[in-house]
Amino acid sequence: MLNQTVIVGRLVRDPELRETESGKKVTNITLAVPRSYKNMNGEYDTDFINCVLWSGVAENTTQYVHKGDLLGIKGRVQSREIQLDNDVKKHCVELVAEKVTFLSSKKD
Repeated sequence: MLNQTVIVGRLVRDPELRETESGKKVTNITLAVPRSYKNMNGEYDTDFINCVLWSGVAENTTQYVHKGDLLGIKGRVQSREIQLDNDVKKHCVELVAEKVTFLSSKKD
């Protein structure tokens, strides 16, 4: 079986580096990835893909990219459940990045 994904999209907001209780560096980012076909209204829809970056990948990405930059991410899809404050469980699907490629910066 294979679980490998490559996406290319624009960063929705500036990444923020955090540290877990165990001392690992992590950041969560969202990429806007336009679809390659038009919908029934003749417009291109956009998917917003949540990604998790760990350790060195998280540190480098946080240091060098900003909102609007074009990134390529290679990684694996992961699903998990999140316990919310009101004892409700939420199913979450995200891309865990193994490699991030900085493709271009957004023009000012």
